[in-house]
Amino acid sequence: MQIISADFIFNGSHFLPQHTAIVLDESGTIKDVISNCKNENKKHYNGLVMPGLINTHCHLELSHLQNLIQEKTGLVDFLISINDLRMNRNQMDQISAMYRADENMHQQGIVAVGDISNTIDSLPVKQKSKIKYYTFVECVGLVDANANERFQASKNIYIRFQADHPSSLVLHAPYSVSKTLTKLVDTHNSKIQSIHNQECEDENRLFLTGEGKFHQLFENVLHKKFDFLSKNKTSIRSYLPTFLSNENLILVHNTFTDIADFQWANQLHQNLFWCTCPHANLYIENKLPDIKMWQDNNAQITIGTDSLASNNDLSILKEISLLQQHVQNISLENMLKWGTLNGAKALQMDSQLGSLEIGKKPGIVCLENFEDKNKLPVNPTIKWIAGA
Repeated sequence: MQIISADFIFNGSHFLPQHTAIVLDESGTIKDVISNCKNENKKHYNGLVMPGLINTHCHLELSHLQNLIQEKTGLVDFLISINDLRMNRNQMDQISAMYRADENMHQQGIVAVGDISNTIDSLPVKQKSKIKYYTFVECVGLVDANANERFQASKNIYIRFQADHPSSLVLHAPYSVSKTLTKLVDTHNSKIQSIHNQECEDENRLFLTGEGKFHQLFENVLHKKFDFLSKNKTSIRSYLPTFLSNENLILVHNTFTDIADFQWANQLHQNLFWCTCPHANLYIENKLPDIKMWQDNNAQITIGTDSLASNNDLSILKEISLLQQHVQNISLENMLKWGTLNGAKALQMDSQLGSLEIGKKPGIVCLENFEDKNKLPVNPTIKWIAGA
């Protein structure tokens, strides 16, 4: 049993009063939270003590693509580069890069990750990891005639992951899946869904008019022209009604979601989580979503890192630091909640992770150079106190 205190303690939703102490047993499970603790045997940490961080959106299997794709070219050109580079991968380099990325996330205080997978390649890394993973196996397929084949291939990958840890079968993005494939995934009834949403302006243009740069991507993938049937409405309004409203749905990026679509979506769906990946948004589109609007409208906000193909690091704290530079009038307290408790709720891991509450084993980290509860250090120094 150990008793710990700190200059600052964040419990997953707010900062606790000074002189609060956390009581842990040998396994790292929280046994008590004591106000105004005067126990002389407590161990005091300089800086900020908080629960382990949650990365709600990552592509671990793209870790080998770091620094290979030009920045700020827009989503379509980025996806074309991903598609071309995937065809020429070196498997040993890819595996080594995934192991390094996984260890780096742990060193950055991350205890759980919602990870996108298109292959089984990341499974050995996840089996050996100190991090808890929730794997989203993506279905991709534009041609309706191939839908059943595509669905079965993804389902086989899902079965492999599900045998080892929690997983879901999900759609990649509204522009990359056929009508039949969408129905097949929707009927699979996973408890948690994730989808890339309104990541660029051309996505809405495609659904509204059938025009725009996405036809370059379709031709790159299919090696022929593809007739996309416009829906005369934005992408989110085209697919969201097909999702069950009682399942967790993580909408990722949302860079070009306006307030009308945002409010419409929240009225339609009970359990939406709005995930931002700030560094990736700037890397690809050079634009951030309207996060202040999200907060002002009571969104459940979470934070992801995307992949090393679109980011130089996989640190949730660095994502928060970037948000503090670009978004005004949002407290650090709220942003830390996005990266801890909200992420745990989105991945349905909040029974154990995300907050410093009695009975939980959330993993506890200390930011040793934290001095101001209103501002995160640009390069936080992170120390593990207890594992998850």
